[in-house]
Amino acid sequence: MVRYAIGCMTGTSLDGLDAVIVEAAGTGLDLRVRTVGHAASRLGDLTDGLRAAAGGALMSAGQFSRLALELGELHARVIGDMLDGLGIEPAVCALPGQTVVHAPPDSMQLINPWPVSQRLGCPVLYDLRGADLAAGGQGAPITPIADWVLFRSEDEDRAIVNLGGFCNVTTLPVGSGPEGVRGFDVCACNQVLDACAWRVLGEAYDEDGRSALAGTADDNAVGSLVNILREQSSGDRSLGTGDECGSWVDRYASLNKCDLMASAARAVGTVIGERVRGSGAAVLAGGGVRNAALMRSIEDVTGPYKTTSAFGVGEQEREAACVGVLGLLALDGIMYTQSSITGRRDPLKTEGSWIGMRP
Repeated sequence: MVRYAIGCMTGTSLDGLDAVIVEAAGTGLDLRVRTVGHAASRLGDLTDGLRAAAGGALMSAGQFSRLALELGELHARVIGDMLDGLGIEPAVCALPGQTVVHAPPDSMQLINPWPVSQRLGCPVLYDLRGADLAAGGQGAPITPIADWVLFRSEDEDRAIVNLGGFCNVTTLPVGSGPEGVRGFDVCACNQVLDACAWRVLGEAYDEDGRSALAGTADDNAVGSLVNILREQSSGDRSLGTGDECGSWVDRYASLNKCDLMASAARAVGTVIGERVRGSGAAVLAGGGVRNAALMRSIEDVTGPYKTTSAFGVGEQEREAACVGVLGLLALDGIMYTQSSITGRRDPLKTEGSWIGMRP
């Protein structure tokens, strides 16, 4: 039996929406999956509103509702355009929405899922963290079991490294079943790099890491940020609201703009590399892969790495593809968050929030 699923992701760095079609044979933990379609879109006029919501700006109920609806409508358009002409009828669509607060037990991933449900007519899974939070967990990371489905190996230990707004890592011991998978947040990643770019470059991000590559890292700035990020890395908790390192950016914003970008990339790459080293072959994905300065800093610590594209999943597709896999697992009744990772105390009674009839 072959099924198709749609997975979507808008990351905390607010750099856009990714939607991925995954094709799956088998069911449950026996899924064999490949990606067969990918579409990406900027968030456009939604960006400022979502950034304000994530920053705690005061909004009326109407403004908040409008943001959620427009984000749902954008998802529906992007997914619809991607599917047009393909003749694919998805079995499920999974869309977390945009994280506007994550400080467990408080967490919200904003989206109105009804436009997607109306467009597709298949079951839609949303609020993927909510069930785990209600059971006493931190609601994240949620992708480790999907990483196991997509990237496990009988030949080598692997560490799947997501360079998103926050860096998180899934470790996959060689030949292990899902019970051997571990996942954890490391530190702020694109959150701090993009905050620097916005502050001193007037840009949403440092394209390809060019400004960082043109600068010289300041030892004091690097040391200060490394200390902050190491504390995050050792905290054994899900990172989110309040962990963006804005005070560090304020403190060192007077540096030469390229030197600030270089310092941030060096510090972030150093801490990520330290946490990944020794966990297996490093396999990198996420928006940070496009930042050459960050990648160089990680490689200085870990040595040679691969990206997920070496295993058939594009670096910008990986999170959305994982979400699609989670949708299929949930459709099959598999609890996709693991208590050993999220720390939940109670058993889950449901996989997540659903719209539409499930078979």
